Amino acid sequence: RYLRTLYLGLQSRWQAEHRRRHFYWRMMFESADINMLRLLETFLKSAPQLVLQLSIMVQQNSIEPLQGLSASASLVSLAWMIASYQKVLRDSREDKMPMSYKGAVVQILWHLFTIAARAIAFALFASVFQLYFGIFIVTHWCIMTFWIIQGETDFCMSKWEEIIYNMVVGIIYIFCWFNVKEGRSRYRMCIYYVITLSENAALTILWFLYYDRKTTSDFDALILVCVVSSSFALGIFFMFIYYCLLHPNGPMFSPRGGGCIFRQRPAPAPGSPADAVTSPPRSLPRTTGGERDGAPGERDSCVPVFQVRPCAPPAPAARAPRTEGPVIRIDLPRKKYPAWDAHFIDRRLRKTILALEYASPTTPRLQYRTPGAPQEVLEYETTV
Repeated sequence: RYLRTLYLGLQSRWQAEHRRRHFYWRMMFESADINMLRLLETFLKSAPQLVLQLSIMVQQNSIEPLQGLSASASLVSLAWMIASYQKVLRDSREDKMPMSYKGAVVQILWHLFTIAARAIAFALFASVFQLYFGIFIVTHWCIMTFWIIQGETDFCMSKWEEIIYNMVVGIIYIFCWFNVKEGRSRYRMCIYYVITLSENAALTILWFLYYDRKTTSDFDALILVCVVSSSFALGIFFMFIYYCLLHPNGPMFSPRGGGCIFRQRPAPAPGSPADAVTSPPRSLPRTTGGERDGAPGERDSCVPVFQVRPCAPPAPAARAPRTEGPVIRIDLPRKKYPAWDAHFIDRRLRKTILALEYASPTTPRLQYRTPGAPQEVLEYETTV
């Protein structure tokens, strides 16, 4: 995947002008896929390692230099990867505003402190209650996995692949919040952090009541409790800084209403078919149900604002769908048909798209029958 991304990047530089944009967006989609895989790898490897290292430090009541360096590297890698994925995800979509580097830094600090509080609380509890800690982790993972499955994500090709993906994301939910579905995430995030705060408080209090007084003094124990609470508070503080000042869609409490660029949907461009909507990139989850309807005030359902990333953003304007290249028309409303039919249709379409990509100089577009306004997306990704 890294080599393919480098190849696509070089092709976007070397190809003629009319082909550069095609290879550039293929590179961006491939980069988003790589970041997703790196994110899953990091939480499957670095997160358990961090808890194990911190638990050993608490039991021994000492920190070796290499231990501290390794634990710090694991913690930074977790916060770095989740912020990096969010930035690359937005950069790879034309219907999303790009995240600034200031926003990415604040996101790193947000996840750094919340994950640190979570990992320290886990380590404290595990240093005294090893068996009960395992039961707690499995229970929390099962609850989070069922919560994600109930949200009906749409990332993989088949139902069982989707369930496996949800199980892996459930591991991420043990440590931090990770949005896996388009639409309003404010209430889901609040519920998650209320649960996390309650669990952190319960785990830390239980450790404080039963820790070994022979190896850890009361003063050191009080400092550890203060570190857990202050770290979580700092993480929530940076989360509010991000959403109130640095969110790509605008401040959360802005008078424009949820950070959307337009209050109303602009009229379709002249000459555009009213029943055509192209599908989003395959590497990203697609909206379902009421989220497509664009409820008022919904931050993630704003009207698409198309920008050219390397240059200064132009004035927001509706863009007419492109007419060049082959078009695959599907006489079905998008995501209105059953899930199994959707996966079967998508799998057959992918084979057709791959064949057309090699036979045509331009990427084919998909058009679904829908009564809503048309929404154009550059590519239909086929790498996942």
